[in-house]
Amino acid sequence: MGDQGNAYIACQAADKIATFGVWIKRNPLNYSVPLILVQFSLISITSMLIDICLRPLGQSSMVTQIFGGMLLGPSLLGHKGSIGRLLFPPRGALTFVTGATFGLMFFFFAIGVKADPMKMIRPGRQAAVLGISAMFVTLALTLPLSFILIRYVPMDGTLAESLPFIAASQCLTPFPNISCLLTELKMSNSDLGRIAVSASMLCDIIGITLVVILLSILQANFNPLQSVVGIIAAFLFVVFLVYIIKPLLLRILRRIPHGKSVGENYIIGTFTCVLVVGVISELIGQHFVLGPLVLGLMVPEGPPLGTALISKLDIPVGKIFYPIYLTTSGLKTNIFKIHLQSLWICLSIVLFSCIVKIGAVVLSSRYLRINFQDSFVIGLMMNARGICELIVYNLWKDGLLLTDQEFSIIVIALIGVTAIITPLIKFMYDPSEQRVPLKRRTIQHAKQDAELRILVCLQNQDNVPTIINILEASDATEESPIAVIAVLLEEVVGRANPLLVSHQSTRILQPSNSKSSHIINALRQYELCNERCVTVQSFSAISHAETMHEDICRVALDQNATIVILPFHKHWEIDGSIGLVNRSIQTMDIKVLEKAPCSVGILVDRGTLTGSMSILNTQSIYRVAVIYIGGPDDAEALYYGSRMGRHNNVTLTLVRYLLFGSDNARERKQDNILMDDVRQAHNGNQNFIYQEQLVKDGVGLTASLRALENNYDLMIVGRNHQASQILMGLSAWSECQELGVVGDILASTDIGSTASVLVVQQQRLPGGKLMSRMMKPVIVSLETGVDASVTGAVTTPVSSDDAKWEIAIDRDRD
Repeated sequence: MGDQGNAYIACQAADKIATFGVWIKRNPLNYSVPLILVQFSLISITSMLIDICLRPLGQSSMVTQIFGGMLLGPSLLGHKGSIGRLLFPPRGALTFVTGATFGLMFFFFAIGVKADPMKMIRPGRQAAVLGISAMFVTLALTLPLSFILIRYVPMDGTLAESLPFIAASQCLTPFPNISCLLTELKMSNSDLGRIAVSASMLCDIIGITLVVILLSILQANFNPLQSVVGIIAAFLFVVFLVYIIKPLLLRILRRIPHGKSVGENYIIGTFTCVLVVGVISELIGQHFVLGPLVLGLMVPEGPPLGTALISKLDIPVGKIFYPIYLTTSGLKTNIFKIHLQSLWICLSIVLFSCIVKIGAVVLSSRYLRINFQDSFVIGLMMNARGICELIVYNLWKDGLLLTDQEFSIIVIALIGVTAIITPLIKFMYDPSEQRVPLKRRTIQHAKQDAELRILVCLQNQDNVPTIINILEASDATEESPIAVIAVLLEEVVGRANPLLVSHQSTRILQPSNSKSSHIINALRQYELCNERCVTVQSFSAISHAETMHEDICRVALDQNATIVILPFHKHWEIDGSIGLVNRSIQTMDIKVLEKAPCSVGILVDRGTLTGSMSILNTQSIYRVAVIYIGGPDDAEALYYGSRMGRHNNVTLTLVRYLLFGSDNARERKQDNILMDDVRQAHNGNQNFIYQEQLVKDGVGLTASLRALENNYDLMIVGRNHQASQILMGLSAWSECQELGVVGDILASTDIGSTASVLVVQQQRLPGGKLMSRMMKPVIVSLETGVDASVTGAVTTPVSSDDAKWEIAIDRDRD
């Protein structure tokens, strides 16, 4: 092995591939296979440990992975040479880098599959203005600064040659960097995250074009004719992928029946195409990731093909090979080659470019009427550094544009920028805080005859019959109409960014075999049966499971929803057993309960157990029971049930639980007011029943709830209740905390009930406070149609021969 400056000539024996065991006294690290396995394992473990240490500081995985390479490289442990020669010898560098770059090729293919190419062409006005201003203003100011420093500041000759290239690279705003960062921060669904991603995708078109031109010039050694030939070849290659390969892919996918998954042959054929276009990219003088990236953009995102490809690539490429490539840049970084003079010059360029990019975004945001803090956060997002810059710097290092010193400095600068902006973004921007409504959004505090805006979340067609019955029972009238906002939940893998689709609002039923079309048509049928009383607006939330709640909260805020109805994570089979259990839905429900800008209901759907008939076009009776113990959530359930009780085909039973032997009339004063208001509103309603159940403790409450079993089609209850001995000891047995104590009992398979359960939580104020229920309630009397609180009926007890009033006492226990 010879050493010529930074170049090594490594000799490797042809038969030293596998060691075949240590028992024959061979050093495994002298053989290719054991060596690369040790390298990959050591890098993964080191990066994982560093990530555990730095994660509390809010750092991204990219920082930990590059720092892991620096830890093992010549900057730290490998500085003395013994560890470096043992674990990362020059003879193993070729195999190691080849494996990492092979994974990088498929990583960029996956990035292309996840991306939406239409956002590159039509990014939107905001994204276009921000992206163009950030990129070109940074280039226009940073590049001249580099020439000024070269002219007036003494520096190394190699730095003087590379400084303009370093300055020009600061204008890049690559989509993969921002997408990966926002995914880690769980801000992909946020408003500012969507703007930053769209702006970066527009910049990618310009950036990719500049990189293609620059590589063509460098590969031709600045020969004008060869450079033009290389640029034309790259252009024709992209045209071939767009106009030949993409139509061919779409034609093949049309043969796959809707809802069916793609076969293994399609996936293997696509991966083979990735290898082929990678080879072609190299043959025309471009980087090998160009072809896979453009090919990925041609693959339709989402199911069936996009989702299948991403599911195959996510773990091996996204979690193993991609981090290893980041680590290779850390292994090449040597801080002992850096001179302080060169360090501050490069850092000045990087710092200046970051400030300029943020300033360009802030100034252009004034034209777009984006406030200062939001525009500053977008500027921070667009300063994200990552894999794209590392590819460029490695190319320049291999092309001798950068020496070890400049490469080490720029990698350290990249780590520093990312390490600073990541916690800053988290500190300055919390998407959940942006969804604070300006007024109360509850059913209890709604104005007289106000429009009831219900946001229903539908996961599959099985939930539709019960949802339609609840909507119909909510009693839409011309005086008090209902606006239904339907959000169809679709978890998807093969996308980089979530998608919220607004379906065309029309009263014409659309023939289609898709799942979403069946659901939308059912809702439109409900709308047609309630003309002039009901409006329906449908959305599809195509998102990752961990961020789906953000779409729901955003739509609820934008559409002024009064209540959000969520699906329960357990699905009942027709025999009464629990079938599918979706834990991601449970997590989503909990997050919506925490962050929703209005009241929330979780629907435990047992409609499949009874096959109950729809009340939409029939005279069948829909039996509703409201369970009341006390508290704001129970008050919200009470008022929703009271509204349902106005429907001609609904029988409403109000069951109030009181503690036996306790005279706490003063504490129950507000509850009594609510009860009197509801009874006053239903004065003369033959389908209204009021019951009081006296129980001693949690055992008595559970026994009483079991007695209700199959008497109702729907039971409505609050999630949380005021402190009472009635609930003592029950919380320890709760399985699903999102349902509360009583809701969990009613949803349990042990109770044997066939009734669906709607667990309601009243809107929470910022800070987790509950809405006060001390406000005067608004109730519309069935007879007079007058606001009861205005007529002075708030404190007047009702005595009517028509309404049924029952009292039951738990006398079975001592």
